[in-house]
Amino acid sequence: MSAVPHRLKVFGTLMLSTACLATIGCSSIHGRPGPGPEVIRPDEVLDFPTLYKENCAACHGANGKNGAAIALANPVYLAVAGEQTIHQTITRGVPGGLMPAFAKSSGGSLTDKQVTILSQGIMQQWSAPDQLAGVTPPPYAATSQGDANRGQQAYAASCARCHGADGEGTPGDPKTGAGKLGSIVNPSYLALISNQDLRSIVIAGRPDEGMPDWRSDSAQPLTDQQITDIIAWLASKRIAEPGQPYHSH
Repeated sequence: MSAVPHRLKVFGTLMLSTACLATIGCSSIHGRPGPGPEVIRPDEVLDFPTLYKENCAACHGANGKNGAAIALANPVYLAVAGEQTIHQTITRGVPGGLMPAFAKSSGGSLTDKQVTILSQGIMQQWSAPDQLAGVTPPPYAATSQGDANRGQQAYAASCARCHGADGEGTPGDPKTGAGKLGSIVNPSYLALISNQDLRSIVIAGRPDEGMPDWRSDSAQPLTDQQITDIIAWLASKRIAEPGQPYHSH
């Protein structure tokens, strides 16, 4: 057997091995994207569970309740507010409250399509179309001016037994603390919540916290005007510049 063909065969084998090693080496270069799925761009996320978890759950609760903000898993609230209001609130936020605007058109990060998916998803997930069948609830937004003096009277008749005579809360059971309610006239609390959110809570209640809606706390349901007056009374407890004053030295 000639030595030349043998050498050519060995050389070819070495070249093939080198090419394979080079290919494997390039595919494992540090920083090069791997073969896994591509990361979805934020504006391409179109499923409700992900959008809700990333944008709403921190304030409204993982399941639409037990969060710091008003419960969305409240069919009464959704029936009174309606999908259009939910959509508008997500888009523009709540002036005077902590709810920011989420739509890009209002300075947020979500597309119009994502806002629609959220508003529709919230209604589909937690609304009950027949929740208020045969009942005319107070309107979502106030239709008249409130009177704080009348509001104090309405509060005393319908709310004081749970929230205390002056809204300062109730101590609950001295041993277990059960039934304890915090102050709803605390300046810090009132500085963080809008009049509309207060109205929504009075109308729809907080079922996640055992608070009934406008129908259940007294012999007669609260009227639209009474609710408006109660909110006026609560708003009168706000201070112009909440916070700790600093004294000059």
